[in-house]
Amino acid sequence: MRVVVALGGNALLRRGEPVDAGTQRRNVTLAVEALAGLAASHELIVTHGNGPQVGLLALQGDSFVQAAPYPLDVLGAETEGMIGYLLDQALLNELPVGSRVATLLTQTVVDPADPGFAVPSKPIGPVYEPEVGERLAAERGWTVRPDGPHVRRVVASPQPTGIVEIETIRLLLDAGVLVVCAGGGGIPVVFTPSGLTGVEAVIDKDLSAALLAEKIGADFLLMLTDVAEVEAGWGTPAARPIRHTSPAELRGMDFAAGSMGPKVEAACRFAERTGGRAGIGRLDQAAEILRGEAGTIVAGAGYDGTRKPASPTSIRTAAASTAHQP
Repeated sequence: MRVVVALGGNALLRRGEPVDAGTQRRNVTLAVEALAGLAASHELIVTHGNGPQVGLLALQGDSFVQAAPYPLDVLGAETEGMIGYLLDQALLNELPVGSRVATLLTQTVVDPADPGFAVPSKPIGPVYEPEVGERLAAERGWTVRPDGPHVRRVVASPQPTGIVEIETIRLLLDAGVLVVCAGGGGIPVVFTPSGLTGVEAVIDKDLSAALLAEKIGADFLLMLTDVAEVEAGWGTPAARPIRHTSPAELRGMDFAAGSMGPKVEAACRFAERTGGRAGIGRLDQAAEILRGEAGTIVAGAGYDGTRKPASPTSIRTAAASTAHQP
């Protein structure tokens, strides 16, 4: 199968861990060990989150008063390079000799009129005690939102509508290259009369992964995090795991906007638009999720009994027919 693997920020940097290079390198190594087995029998495209990392870079920029802080699109590019380098190197160390891996800085197109610019929703950076977070918000003009018992900075998160480098990604895949791309949702850009330009935002990684998977004709969208599956009624006495489901069923439930909500929405979009399957679950159960034996599996029309699943060839042919679209 052609599988887009979306590594969640919590899969690469666990809650409460220091955002330092050594910790991230160790976690990336563990993540790649889980992916290497999949790469032996599937065609992988890897993307990743960047919330903690982009937040840290923003904090570091704020502390240097001799120059204005870099905007979020530039910080997004920095994190794509930083995390992509760690993943790229770990993959080359883990995969058989001769394997080809490439990390591609990826620009993701958004609509400048997207309402997400007016309502910040994407968590970045570390969590804070409520009183500390509120003080920082007042001092720095941030917006903060609750994150469990803590608060966390949130920034604009417009919807992804296109991927500038999609043709380059297709060329690399056709050449047998394992591609790491669209990290952190990609670098947010808009089209202007003078060309592309970056905007102050961080795009949700899972929504970009769903768009990427659709555009390249993937068979499976695999979103890996630190929880075993999606739960209905999460945090209540009536909580129950959801194992096999459909977009229609999930859209009748409520999920937290800052955590599981985007993953559920991404799974629904991919399943609805392609007829394929999406899975959400733990990193160490990646192979079991692909086999439908663990995690939450969201099946599109190709797998829910309403029609036969589309073949990978037909899906990829349809994707190639939109090659002129970013």
